[in-house]
Amino acid sequence: MGAAKGKMSRRDFLKTTGSAAVAGITLSGLMWSPAEAAPLPKKWEETYDIVIIGSGFAGLAAAYEAKKAGASVVVFEKMKTPGGNSIINGGVVAAAGSPLQEKAGIKDSPELLLQDMLRAGLNLNYVELAREVAYQSNETVQWTIKELGVEYKDKLTQEGGHSVPRMYSTHNQSGSAIVTKLLAKLKDLGVTPRTQCFLTQIYRDKDGRVKGVQIRDGYVFPKENSGKTKNIRAKKAVILATGGFGADVDFRRAQDPRLDETVDTTNQPGATAEALKEAIRIGCTPIQLSWIQLGPWGSPDEKGMGLNPFFAQLCCAMYGLWIDTKTGKRFVNELADRKIRADAILRVGNKCIAFTDAHGFAIGEKLIAEAIPKLLERGVVKKYETLEDMAKAYDIPLEPLKETIEKWNKSVLAGKDEEWGRYLQKDQKPLGPGPYYASRLMPKVHHCMGGIRINTKAQAIDMFNNKPIAGLYAAGEVTGGVHGAVRLGSCATLDCLVFGRIAGQNAAKETPWC
Repeated sequence: MGAAKGKMSRRDFLKTTGSAAVAGITLSGLMWSPAEAAPLPKKWEETYDIVIIGSGFAGLAAAYEAKKAGASVVVFEKMKTPGGNSIINGGVVAAAGSPLQEKAGIKDSPELLLQDMLRAGLNLNYVELAREVAYQSNETVQWTIKELGVEYKDKLTQEGGHSVPRMYSTHNQSGSAIVTKLLAKLKDLGVTPRTQCFLTQIYRDKDGRVKGVQIRDGYVFPKENSGKTKNIRAKKAVILATGGFGADVDFRRAQDPRLDETVDTTNQPGATAEALKEAIRIGCTPIQLSWIQLGPWGSPDEKGMGLNPFFAQLCCAMYGLWIDTKTGKRFVNELADRKIRADAILRVGNKCIAFTDAHGFAIGEKLIAEAIPKLLERGVVKKYETLEDMAKAYDIPLEPLKETIEKWNKSVLAGKDEEWGRYLQKDQKPLGPGPYYASRLMPKVHHCMGGIRINTKAQAIDMFNNKPIAGLYAAGEVTGGVHGAVRLGSCATLDCLVFGRIAGQNAAKETPWC
């Protein structure tokens, strides 16, 4: 696409990282308008009813529903393998009012999940979107079990910010358990994601409708000009499911200047912002891009997501304590939402550990049997026979640490955490005696709450007229509004699956434009 005189070219736009450009406060002529719509290609190399960009939870769920509805579908993935962040995520998904909760005697409801989401999101959530996710939570998890065949463990877990335990955990503690089932179902339907296909342009015609995309087939990440250009027609719709931008240092730093190259991320390298920028260029509404979540349970002793989140959360936040090593004291509710905990770690100077005793560790060995040996072998989690040994290893003042544990144990016996108000598990026990197990904590960029605006039908919304953009849907982390300021753990998987399915179902109902 060439640039008119005095106007910014698309190439320049994609290289722009300033927050003003991202917010849509841009040079005249940058954003899409009917008068400046790029002409449709003279030749379409391929034609499908529905073109899906991205092959994580949202893209695969959309493809599955659209194909089941009778549409012809293609899924494009820019990386060498499908799955995106979904295939490496922690494999947990929230279900409010589930059979496992009923079995465990846990009272829950979709409304309580919604209220938890709104509280964590500082009420910046688009309530209608959050409600859709909360009220479809149990139905969606049961769909993964009954229709996809996903296997989960038989014990619920609890992430920070949730009022009660409601998280289903996949049998291998990985999102791959869901992704592989979706891939198998799609293969049976004749759909296999095409990898190394990079979105370079969305064609929005003068009538305002999205009619196709341009890709680079054979793209080699991150080589911008690699691969062969192809134009793909979408007779019914394009669905964007390209994920967030947690690995895009320049773009995320433009939204939050603190998140420079010194801050690690849990995301895979392909979690970058090109598709989001292109969506904004053609008129999609960007919302809440500066709300970027840090995972509080990361460890400086391993790269990326790693395995420490499982130990720090399931063993320590639920059954142990998080301690400021300088004071020997707790510094946060270990089951608070992720922003509260990450901010607390940064506030006390990033010198914090998560630890548990033999009881908490034994629960971890059952819940995350695959991870525990690796964590010990790699030295991310360390074992100490006595409290004195642990205190010495992390230079923790011993007497304040003992006082902290004593105070916690009294709270457990009393059935209420007076200091921080933490939820107590039904099988909670006082801490000690040893051995003790501990890991260091360091927040890492984890999830982008902001993205393009959608409605409850998963239609992308035009920033100029606030109406749906014909022929364009979006789902998952590329969208914003569901989570507000903070996403609750296990709700991203849910968000992707719920709106991925909605996008696929509704896109399949569209009337073809040609």
